[in-house]
Amino acid sequence: MADSTQNGPMPGGAGGGAVQFLMANKLDTAMWISRLFTVYCSALFVLPLLGLHEAASFYQRALLANAVTSALRLHQRLPHFQLSRAFLAQALLEDSCHYLLYSLIFVNSYPVTMSIFPVLLFSLLHAATYTKKVLDARSSNSLPFLRNLLEKLNANQQNILKFIACNEIFLMPATVFMLFSGQGSLLQPFIYYRFLTLRYSSRRNPYCRTLFTELRIVVEHLITKPSCPVFVRRLCLSGISFISRLAPTVA
Repeated sequence: MADSTQNGPMPGGAGGGAVQFLMANKLDTAMWISRLFTVYCSALFVLPLLGLHEAASFYQRALLANAVTSALRLHQRLPHFQLSRAFLAQALLEDSCHYLLYSLIFVNSYPVTMSIFPVLLFSLLHAATYTKKVLDARSSNSLPFLRNLLEKLNANQQNILKFIACNEIFLMPATVFMLFSGQGSLLQPFIYYRFLTLRYSSRRNPYCRTLFTELRIVVEHLITKPSCPVFVRRLCLSGISFISRLAPTVA
C-alpha cells in the first residue's frame, strides 16, 4: 500500500515527488538546509562581497550552522543520549562529533580562512549528495545542467577530501602561530590537537592519516638528497620523530 502511494502521481506535477521526499526525511532535509546555509555563509566570508566587517559575521554564522548540522547528524547516529562515559567514548568516534568540536574551537576565534575550507567543502559535498536525491525524487532527468555539476563534484570527491585533510593538518601549526601573534587563546592549540588526534583515528575518513603518511614519505625523500643541508635533515628527522610520538594508536 505504501509503495503504491509513493509511486503514484504526485500533487503539483514532478515537483510533488521532491516535496514528498523532503517531508518524509525531515531530519535529513534540515541538515541539507543547514549545509546549504553553511556553504552560502562560507562563500561570503571567502569572497567578501559585502565588506570585510560583514565577512567576519559570516565566518561565525558558517561555523554555527556547521555546529547545528553536526549536532543533528550526531543525534541521527546516536539518538539515545546518555550521560555516561561509554556514550561519550562512542560519540567521539563519530565524525560529526569531531566537527561539532571543530566549530566550537574556531567560532569565537580570530577569523582564519584556512579554518573555513573544511566546513565549506564538507557541507558542499554532503549537500550535493542530498541534492541529487531530491532531483531523483523530482524526476530522473530533471535539471541536467545541475546534475552535470553534481557529477563533476562527485568525481573530484577524493581530491577534495585530501585537501580537507591537508587543511586539518596545517591548522595545527597555524593555531600555535595565532597564539604567539596574540590572535588565539592559550587553550586553542591543545584542544585542536585533541581534534586532530580524533581525525587521525577516524573510522569513516582515513584521509588525515593517509596525508600524514604521504607527507612523511615526501619529506624523508627530500632530506635524503645530497643537496639537503645536514642541519635541515636533522631538524626534519627530529620533527618526524616528535610528531610520530604524538600520533595516537589506531586499532
